[in-house]
Amino acid sequence: MATLPAAARAQQAGPDLPFALQTPMHCGAVSLRVRDLDRVADYYRALLGLEVMDRTRDSIALGAGGVALLHLNARPGAPYEPPNQAGLFHTAFLMPTRGDLARWVMHVAAARIPVTGASDHSVSEAIYLDDPEGNGIEVYGDRPRERWQWSNGVVTMGTNRLDVDALLTLARADGARYQGAPAGLRVGHVHLRVGDIPRGRGFYREMVGLDPTRERAGASFLSSGGYHHHVAINTWQSAGAGARDLQRTGLDWFSLTVADPALLDAQAARLERAGARVRPLEGGGIAAADPWGTTLRLVPAG
Repeated sequence: MATLPAAARAQQAGPDLPFALQTPMHCGAVSLRVRDLDRVADYYRALLGLEVMDRTRDSIALGAGGVALLHLNARPGAPYEPPNQAGLFHTAFLMPTRGDLARWVMHVAAARIPVTGASDHSVSEAIYLDDPEGNGIEVYGDRPRERWQWSNGVVTMGTNRLDVDALLTLARADGARYQGAPAGLRVGHVHLRVGDIPRGRGFYREMVGLDPTRERAGASFLSSGGYHHHVAINTWQSAGAGARDLQRTGLDWFSLTVADPALLDAQAARLERAGARVRPLEGGGIAAADPWGTTLRLVPAG
């Protein structure tokens, strides 16, 4: 039988959103710098059925269920960020139910949208893709968390063959088509490329307050409240990478929503004591850069 850590047992998932969104901190939104604004926005709309929440001449915000999840900012002519530099490995969009994931898999197959991989991670089922400018994407569904296996605070996350046929069978049995992003679709986690695992883990653990949940060669996984991971970091292609060139395309910022104002205050104090440049955000919250210049926004809930 799976044994959950105490923090996980204390967090009860609400009726409307997955457990990943019910923890003391959880992912909010991701912002990308892109060369071709319309092409990239059209891709995410076709891929996930995201709706346009806001648009200006130089930016588009896309979301689901009235929540903005992806902000695209036009940078025409910007050089592409190479995959051996620190930056975004993938944005992971979490489907609310396995049925939603199955219908989406059928949609991707029917639309002949290219995928780069698929894996059964024990805690989840995942499909991987790249957007037109090379930004990684994961679309996944969590297995029921009572089936996750924990031992001494470490969660089992395998990398096994995904049974795509089972998902297609489920979608066919359901009979419903993927009609656009379900209202509960959210960013479940963000996976980053970094130059050094101990340094990255130090930032996201000691300064941000996430808990390590698993280590593997060249990677570290961290979460809040007993989720399998809200943030992952790896050096699979980027070992030794230095500061990011913020004039290039790629990840501009990502956000974590913080439920407790006292926790947000403590995060700001830790970051300032460590010498991080902390700036307030309009509407509340703070922003600070990780050791490679990726901006993390910590924003209050509500």
